[in-house]
This record gives sequence, structure tokens and C-alpha cells, in this order.
Amino acid sequence: MKDKTRVHVKITGRVQGVCYRMETKRVAVEKGVKGWVRNRIDGSVEGVFEGDKEKVNEVLDWCNDGPMFANVEQVEVVAHDYKKEFTGFTIL
Repeated sequence: MKDKTRVHVKITGRVQGVCYRMETKRVAVEKGVKGWVRNRIDGSVEGVFEGDKEKVNEVLDWCNDGPMFANVEQVEVVAHDYKKEFTGFTIL
């Protein structure tokens, strides 16, 4: 499954209260990427994305900008082994 990937991301900046999670889900579903996204108590957004490497990278590219009113400062990405754990994309 070398063309599949799984990443854990943490996005910091003004990313809560700007529809970041909802728009992340929309983009992920549009690209066929599975996983989840959630707000963290520290004001950041965290997620896990799984799927075709190219599509996951497209979601990550989007995460660097986010929705219109977001101000993304940093996207931390940690790669993991693909697990095929998810059947869809959810907001936690």
C-alpha cells in the first residue's frame, strides 16, 4: 500500500470559530480522504487523515490556508503507517 498514507496533523493559529472543522470535512470528503478532525482545548485543530497519498497531500495543502476567516500559523504533520481504520470522515 505504498500509495496510501496516514497522517496526524495539528493546525495552529486562528482556526476555531471560523468553520475550520466543517470545511476540513468538506474538502476531505470531496477528495475521498477518511479520518477525523476536532478542536483542541489549546485553540488548535487536530486531525487524522487516511487515503491515497496524493489526495491526503491535497487536503494538507488546503489546511495551510483553511477557510476564508482562518489565519493558519502552522500545520504540524506526523506520518504514520496506513491502517485503513476509517470508513468515512467525522468531526469529533
